[in-house]
Amino acid sequence: MRARFDLERMRVIAGKEFSDRIRNRWVLTVAVIFSLFALAIAYFGSAQQGSVGFKNVDVTIASLVSLAVYLVPLIALLLGYDSVVGERERGSMELLLSMPVTRFEILLGKYLGLSAALAVSTILGFSAGLLPISGELEMADFYHYAGFVLSAALMGMAFLSLAMLVSAVAADRIQASGLAIGLWFFFVLIFDLLLTGALVLSDGGMSSDLFGALLMLNPADIFRLLNIFNSEQVQSMYGLATVLPDKLTMPSVLGLVMVGWIVVPFLIARWRFK
Repeated sequence: MRARFDLERMRVIAGKEFSDRIRNRWVLTVAVIFSLFALAIAYFGSAQQGSVGFKNVDVTIASLVSLAVYLVPLIALLLGYDSVVGERERGSMELLLSMPVTRFEILLGKYLGLSAALAVSTILGFSAGLLPISGELEMADFYHYAGFVLSAALMGMAFLSLAMLVSAVAADRIQASGLAIGLWFFFVLIFDLLLTGALVLSDGGMSSDLFGALLMLNPADIFRLLNIFNSEQVQSMYGLATVLPDKLTMPSVLGLVMVGWIVVPFLIARWRFK
């Protein structure tokens, strides 16, 4: 009789997923892409104020938040959309399921391996944005920037969890890719437009509690908020976000909601995979 869960079997699957991304240079490629964009955004991020060049860490983070909110979710969705359905189409999933390993171990191992690859590329890539000004920073600035990188990695894990869900429910890879791109458009581009439109149509009738609750329905917005309320300079660039109730400006609360975005879609994917 199979054991319900075995840590070693899960670790082997996670290690294979991670090593596959290392061998095909996926991690290196994404890290280079993040590095180039991070350096470009950090240098030209103040162009709209009439100046260019590397500024302080707050300006750098404000510029990189705008980049990461578009790029990280897209990379995460593309990384995980075929993790289940792709193996099913290739026939390798049947072989894997015939072995003494549970479906939960397969799904969790795949998720952890892909998360590790995404986290490594995110950390390596965005760390490049700090290099030009590293000699001018204090320890508090490094902690601030580390918080930005960590929040970007968590956002990537949330969208990777959504990608696993897509892969578990899709009938084939074509459908999975369409759903993944649709999720990116909705959460990154359409959601805030709909929310802003509802706010305008309410003519000030929408309460800050309701507005904050609606923002929690989008992991990309949670990522923005995690970085907005760490700096007054960054807050000044996002006027609407500063109307949130105090309880939704606490990093601990926002972090817990982001963890929920990681856990809940994965649990639904596990239910569907079973």
